[in-house]
Amino acid sequence: MTLITALPFSLIMLMFIVSLMKALVIDRSYYDQKISDYTVPWSGEYWKKRLHMIVSSKDSPTISRFIQTTVREAMYELKEEFHKNGIEAQVKELKNTERIEIEIHHGIVNNFIYGVKNQHRTLSEFLLEEDNLPEFETDKKYYPKSYFGDARPGYDVQYFTKNELISDILKHYERFLEIISEEEYELFISRNANKNLR
Repeated sequence: MTLITALPFSLIMLMFIVSLMKALVIDRSYYDQKISDYTVPWSGEYWKKRLHMIVSSKDSPTISRFIQTTVREAMYELKEEFHKNGIEAQVKELKNTERIEIEIHHGIVNNFIYGVKNQHRTLSEFLLEEDNLPEFETDKKYYPKSYFGDARPGYDVQYFTKNELISDILKHYERFLEIISEEEYELFISRNANKNLR
């Protein structure tokens, strides 16, 4: 009888343990949160414009315009410069999914791909209800997110200028060249190693 009576309390205790573990994971994630990748190339030159962008809400058409103007111009300009340096690059505009990418084809190793797509995330209720925070019309925040051919996590690039975006693409291209030059990474860089990762 004692064991039967204690069984429900054992289940409750297990639920408490699971909840505690989840809370600890969230707590650690909160305090380990780093400065976003997209702020790395910032200078103080355009700080007023960036402050306005940070506190302004963006809808999907606004982000699509950013992709079709700033991102598109950056990629086509970089494509031309690659061509001048003997590297053939291709820019793909995928309008149905609202994304654009620059790709450099290779016969033996994986292609280099850097893309930007229109993404959204669901906002916290606290953000929507707080008076002294930016106002949002819906619970969705739209932003242009980068993505890569090797399926690494991308990040928000909405505050980049055209030149900063070009610089960011070149940073990843340099990383790509460093990786394929290392013998120890041969297992991961062959042409068929990373199919359908995007």
